[in-house]
Amino acid sequence: MKKWFKNVSFMILLLKSCILLAQDLDAKKIIVIDPGHGGNDSGAIGVNNLKEKSITLEIARLISELAEKNHDQTVEIYQIRYSDTLISLGDRTKLAKALNAGLLLSLHCNHSDNPDARGVEVFVVNQNSRFSEEATWLAFQLQADLNHNLGFESRGVKFANFQVLRETTDLMPSVLLELGFLSNDDEQGYLLKPESLYALALVIWECLIKNIDSYESFGD
Repeated sequence: MKKWFKNVSFMILLLKSCILLAQDLDAKKIIVIDPGHGGNDSGAIGVNNLKEKSITLEIARLISELAEKNHDQTVEIYQIRYSDTLISLGDRTKLAKALNAGLLLSLHCNHSDNPDARGVEVFVVNQNSRFSEEATWLAFQLQADLNHNLGFESRGVKFANFQVLRETTDLMPSVLLELGFLSNDDEQGYLLKPESLYALALVIWECLIKNIDSYESFGD
């Protein structure tokens, strides 16, 4: 039953993408936000049972809300998931491709055996592609803005072979953002507060939007 529900949920999202394309909304710039984990995959879990899957979903919701209020005529935000469901990595990339997205941002939280580990990491794919420079530039901007505006330590832009990055890199700039450590008392305490999640969403959204016209993937 759970597998059936998961497949139906994904098909609904895929159908929405087809409807979008059929409605001639090419003038809008499409950004896909991928809230990491979901369903029976909680991701990292903090000392107060704070779950990565819940944080990423709430920040994605807040980004979507900001987009709707401020740029609903020019930017369309789509989330890979809108509820506590698990969608496979392959289906996540399929949805981003079906939506003909101009940008993919995958949201995560970090965890370490070292309780003192802290800060923000941003990943781009470890191979050259048409959008490598754009993705890397966005990654540097994200970590710089989160450091300057919210005080998060910058752990650097890193290169990895994550599936959501690897399978989208030739079609759009794609970045995976690790928003602090749930294993760190200070950072997981910060992420417990609704106002902190809003602040994170606002900084991320402003970073995405300020140079959106420069992304080649949003060109005509």
